Amino acid sequence: MADAARSTDRLEALDITRKLAAICGDPFARFAGPADEVAGRTARWVAVPGGPHAAAEVLRLAAAHDLTVVPRGAGTKIDWGAAPAQVDIMLDTGRLAGVWHEPRDAAVAEIGAGTPLRAVQATLARTNRRLPVDAPSPGATLGGVLAADESGPLRHRHGSPCAQLVGVRYLDADGELVSVGESGTEALGRATPGSGGGRASERGPAGDGGSAGWGAGGAFGDGPGGGDAILGRGEVPGLDVARLLCGSQGGLGVLVSATMRVHAVPAGRLWVSRPVWTPLEVHDLVRAVLAAGVDPAAVELDLPVPVPLPRRRIPATHPSVINRPDHPAVTGRPAAGSLVVLLEGGPADVTERAERLAAVLGAEAMISHHAPEWWGRYPFAPGDTALRIEVPINDLHAAVYALRDATGSPVPVRGSVGSGTVHAALSGALPPERVASILTAVRSVLIARRGRCVVVAAPAAVRRAVDLWGELPTLPRLRSAKAHLDPHHRLAPGRLPGGL
Repeated sequence: MADAARSTDRLEALDITRKLAAICGDPFARFAGPADEVAGRTARWVAVPGGPHAAAEVLRLAAAHDLTVVPRGAGTKIDWGAAPAQVDIMLDTGRLAGVWHEPRDAAVAEIGAGTPLRAVQATLARTNRRLPVDAPSPGATLGGVLAADESGPLRHRHGSPCAQLVGVRYLDADGELVSVGESGTEALGRATPGSGGGRASERGPAGDGGSAGWGAGGAFGDGPGGGDAILGRGEVPGLDVARLLCGSQGGLGVLVSATMRVHAVPAGRLWVSRPVWTPLEVHDLVRAVLAAGVDPAAVELDLPVPVPLPRRRIPATHPSVINRPDHPAVTGRPAAGSLVVLLEGGPADVTERAERLAAVLGAEAMISHHAPEWWGRYPFAPGDTALRIEVPINDLHAAVYALRDATGSPVPVRGSVGSGTVHAALSGALPPERVASILTAVRSVLIARRGRCVVVAAPAAVRRAVDLWGELPTLPRLRSAKAHLDPHHRLAPGRLPGGL
């Protein structure tokens, strides 16, 4: 009987493989290998559909056979978050790629979900435009960035990637292709059937913590909720649904394309940096930066574990430190970290603002035409337990001190201190119970400050043992969204908080 059951399973598996090959083409459908996993959970098949309609067919096949589907872009964040309960079909979005923006100076562009972010920027740069999204994951696709709501330094001025959305096309769990908001063509005045026609709302002031995904407000925040928000019947037609997809890790729909705002490439860019030693000093300096009226594009902090090594010295006659003999780059006095502010705009205007900001930051400030090496990179490495801390900027120093106290030593911290979001790295060698106690201590400090600490990625043992998200008041709305958009839990089951 067992042999007969195994034989039946093999026949069914081969049948599904043949059907996937018929949909995607022979080279683009196969049995999964050891590398085809999601947070340690191995898939059974990999399908790489050649377009939206083929992707829809894959989802319909999954529904017919009661199979689960997990989307994958470049796989740069495939180990983030919780492991799915099951991965039957890994839907690779690599062939759902392209950038469409006509006329050449259009304010929006429709971008395929599988398009690498670097390719998007290279394409737009031909017309002196850019997407103001600088996610740190190397090689990440736009779909992956949106699915994780991953942002980089430019979030300070432009908001999270979801804030740049004008519209999306996505596939629901039954394989229906849905368009919400505006497509790239409709935004330019050429109607596209099935689009909702909404336009994204503007971002709030820097530091408001306005991530649009389930992880930090947005459609699950304190605004209008219930069925209206979930089904896109809110103030902006359709975009509520678009924002639900941000940060959903593919658990609410499969992104096909996104229409994003694009901007002219700034003519001038300067980085103003200053060495820093303590979180309290950073707190005071950030307040000074934001009060200086210099309109920063980004305010970033790198606070590594202090290393008693002198910084590379430069001659005291160098133009950047002339008449500043006490500058650390001259004396070699080690600095624990750096606060760096990016200014963008016209060359003359940027130069004037940079000089004004350098005067505010004091004699140790430096102006550079190049970003520091750590800019736009995470402080954690594969195998570390990676944390994301989100808190109002006035309380960020308290969160970093709480993390240090709980850990018993300095912890590498880096991120967008100007908007109250930083990442930290705990050693992957820490046992799960130790990580759990650190999280409890940090979250107890953050809860009274309207902040939160999320485990972004972790070794398997830690991921299984700890609460990755902490208290999530928006969980009831997330449950409602999952029930509306994926009632049979076919899409990345278990990837979302609460085991959804």
